[in-house]
Amino acid sequence: MNKEMTLQAVVAALRDGMTIGVGGWGPRRKPMALIREILRSNLKDLTVVAYGGPEIGMLCAAGKVRKLVYGFVSLDTIPIEPYFRKAREAGAVEVSELDEGLLLLGLRAAAHRLPFVATRIGLGSAVMTTNPAFKTIRSPYEDGEELLAMPAIKLDAALIHVSRADRRGNTLTFGPDPYFDDLFARAAKAVYVTTETLADSIASEDPDEMRSNLFEPYLVKGVIAAPLGAHPTTSHQAYGLDMGHFKTYVASAAAADGWRRYFDRYIAGGEARYIEAVGGEAHVRALPVPTF
Repeated sequence: MNKEMTLQAVVAALRDGMTIGVGGWGPRRKPMALIREILRSNLKDLTVVAYGGPEIGMLCAAGKVRKLVYGFVSLDTIPIEPYFRKAREAGAVEVSELDEGLLLLGLRAAAHRLPFVATRIGLGSAVMTTNPAFKTIRSPYEDGEELLAMPAIKLDAALIHVSRADRRGNTLTFGPDPYFDDLFARAAKAVYVTTETLADSIASEDPDEMRSNLFEPYLVKGVIAAPLGAHPTTSHQAYGLDMGHFKTYVASAAAADGWRRYFDRYIAGGEARYIEAVGGEAHVRALPVPTF
């Protein structure tokens, strides 16, 4: 029952062409240590599904992405992720642009092992023209209403960052919002979890903490100890987002060789070097957690 893995072992288990879901929301609770390990690898032709943040921009900049499925790609106070913007404007990746609700419904359909979910969302909007494969369905009941049959978004793997985990795959995710990590987990064939703290047991006498178990441990295939592994995004009760680093990252997108220089400085040398390059552990842990 010991599901402990390394970052390298998880990436070695992934394959070119896979559909990978990334938990979290924008610049919040993203499994960035795993994303950086993918950036160091030879993986390519990925379909990435996310409420997107820096992970999408970085994967696009590194040429890892064939298709994106997203509700948005943002760094919050920086409304559009810069490397995503460059890839999108250049037509470098295939996209399925959804609103937040349709992405949720597609994941929910996959989580429930359904082929689609019927909804009014998207009807009469550009969603139908930008996603020409979408189909409508007529209600079999007396109303006969025409509805969008939102197809299931099935994932080969989901990458999720949590606050605490044990080696059996039990997890706790702290913070005011679970986002939709539970749906990413249940929509996937395999779930790989990075955690701020890896323990023998997550048992707690605090009922509020135990309510932070978002998905079942049998779904989890691998658990990776990755303290500070969400940086530069927020990991609630641990550290906040690093706006100073985000500004450096965004500035790099304006230079012709900006991605190469960013990669060489922050990513190429591994996680220990990354933390050192962004200011060290004490700097990251001192980042104030936002109140949202």
